[in-house]
Amino acid sequence: MTASAPHHAWPDLPYHAWKETCATLHLWTQIAGKIRLARTPWLNHSWHVPLYVTARGLTTSAIPDGSGSFEIAFDFNDHVLEIATSGGAGRRIALKPRTVADFYGAVMSALHDMGIDARINDLPCEIPGAMHFSRDRTHAAYDADYARRFWCLLLQADRVFKQFRTGFLGKCSPVHFFWGSFDLAVTRFSGRPAPPHPGRAPGVTVAVMREAYSHELSSAGLWPGDPEIDYAAFYAYAYPEPDGFRTAAIQPETAVYSDMLGEFLLPYESIRTAPDPDAALLAFLNSTYEAAARAANWDRAALECRPGIPGVPRPID
Repeated sequence: MTASAPHHAWPDLPYHAWKETCATLHLWTQIAGKIRLARTPWLNHSWHVPLYVTARGLTTSAIPDGSGSFEIAFDFNDHVLEIATSGGAGRRIALKPRTVADFYGAVMSALHDMGIDARINDLPCEIPGAMHFSRDRTHAAYDADYARRFWCLLLQADRVFKQFRTGFLGKCSPVHFFWGSFDLAVTRFSGRPAPPHPGRAPGVTVAVMREAYSHELSSAGLWPGDPEIDYAAFYAYAYPEPDGFRTAAIQPETAVYSDMLGEFLLPYESIRTAPDPDAALLAFLNSTYEAAARAANWDRAALECRPGIPGVPRPID
């Protein structure tokens, strides 16, 4: 484990100060994500749809386009959306205060001009009462400073989540950003099938939800908050939730179980202000996973390994 990142690397991100930008950016990322969804073969647990944290923002990664590919990336340093093709073409769209409808139109026009067919269902997912992108002239905020702060937080969480991921030999997701729920996540699996998920999420079919939760899992992530829970938080849950999970002792002690959400929440502020943010976050990730694995009787001896060290192969006994 490398030394913890300096304290200033974990930016102040009060939800109330950027909630309008958060809502607009959420919808903009859904546009990029839905383009990837429309063009990419289905991968287990919807792993073909997320975005990924980069050194400048978020990206779709390469999206198939015939024998070539294209990529859509949010750059939160220069505050532009970049569309690039494997053939060398490119377009840049400014990230600035503008309506979702205007942004959607600009993205679709750019893709059309580049010869890319990117027709999508323009109704947002996982947002109650959402408007079609093409009609949404309500959400139009973009505070560049807070958008960049959010990305800086994603950078730190992505780094620590990836370190946490190295301690598991079983099936584990990449660290990826789900644009539907607007959260960064990493998920471990026991290898056993799970009971059918009830499938309750706006704009998401039961079939999609059941495929996503087809196997027993322990998941953790970072979420910026919403109007009901108005603070950024790290979260952790198990599906199906085993008896005893919600009453387990979790570290740090500021983590609490939310009956409304069915998961543990750890306010981001308690990580940002901790003496060692990396250690505090790893304690949360490890203790929530261990609570789920113990309660559900996972085969931990077969699934776990020591955390990875740069340049050192994992020893095989």
